[in-house]
Amino acid sequence: MHIIDPVFWPKLLLLITIVGALMYFFELSLRKRLKVEKKNFFSNYHINDKHKKVDWTIRISFLVILLNGAGINIERDPLESLWFLEPWFLLIVIIVTTEMGRAFMEWKYTENRKAFVVTICQLVFILIVFSQL
Repeated sequence: MHIIDPVFWPKLLLLITIVGALMYFFELSLRKRLKVEKKNFFSNYHINDKHKKVDWTIRISFLVILLNGAGINIERDPLESLWFLEPWFLLIVIIVTTEMGRAFMEWKYTENRKAFVVTICQLVFILIVFSQL
C-alpha cells in the first residue's frame, strides 16, 4: 500500500494556485499591452460557426483517440505502453491543437489582428510553465 505524504494535497493546491495566477496575470498583462479584448475565463469562446465546428471536431476526435489509446495501452504490458497514447501526451496535443486552431481563426476572422498573438504567446507560456513542472 502506498502512503501519501500528508502535505501532498496542500502542496498540490498551492502549485495549482500559483500556476493559475501566473497564467492569468501573464494573459492580462499581454492583453493590456496589445489592447486586445478580454475573453471570459470559463466560456467556450468561438470566433464564428466555422471555428465552433472545427473545435468540436478536434474535441470529439481527441475523445475517440483517448478511449482507443486507453484500450490499447490497457492490453499491453504496463512497461511497454505506447507513450503517444498516454493521457498526459494526448492532453498536451489537444491543448496545442485547439489553441493553434483558435489563433488561426483569430488571425483570419477577427477585427483586432493582435488577438492571435495573445493566444500564441499564452500557449507558449503554458507549455514552458508545464515543461518546468
